[in-house]
Amino acid sequence: MSDVDAVPVIDLSKAPGAGEPWDRGIVTMALWMLVEALLVTNSLQVSSGIRIRALRAFGATIGSGVIIRPRVRVKFPWKLEIGDRSWIGEGVWFHNQNRITVGSDVVISQEAFVTTGSHRARTDMGLITKPVVIEDGVWITSRCVVLGGTHVGRSALARPTTVLKGDIAANSVVSGPDCTVVGERFPTS
Repeated sequence: MSDVDAVPVIDLSKAPGAGEPWDRGIVTMALWMLVEALLVTNSLQVSSGIRIRALRAFGATIGSGVIIRPRVRVKFPWKLEIGDRSWIGEGVWFHNQNRITVGSDVVISQEAFVTTGSHRARTDMGLITKPVVIEDGVWITSRCVVLGGTHVGRSALARPTTVLKGDIAANSVVSGPDCTVVGERFPTS
């Protein structure tokens, strides 16, 4: 037996929690997948209003004046809340196995990925979900990743490709894979 053979492997067929976020029946899930493909994710469908109506019809709470661009993906619309006047950029993915709350006047730019789920990687690969809260005035720039359990404070800004995790202070500018605070968005002095 080599040293490599001694390294454990987790049997993924025994991973707990895989179906837990599916808190709607199979018919609702199948219908949502069809509506999402035709009206929300579809880049040929140009109306933000149609996207918003489709999301609301499946339980999303979306404020007034919101703009949702093409190619947006939403795993479970009934676990999504977006405040007034927010802009959701092209290709944003809300992988919301838990609640995602987006405040008012928030910009989530192109190709950002907001996820509430992860796994217990060192034990049994069991599903772990934690909500995400993005407060009013936040700007999450392009291709950022927002991890479950993150709370982004009022008017914070994340530079492109930042991985956001934990508590992000209000008015801070964060950057990089370690979400380092690099300044203030609106200088106070």
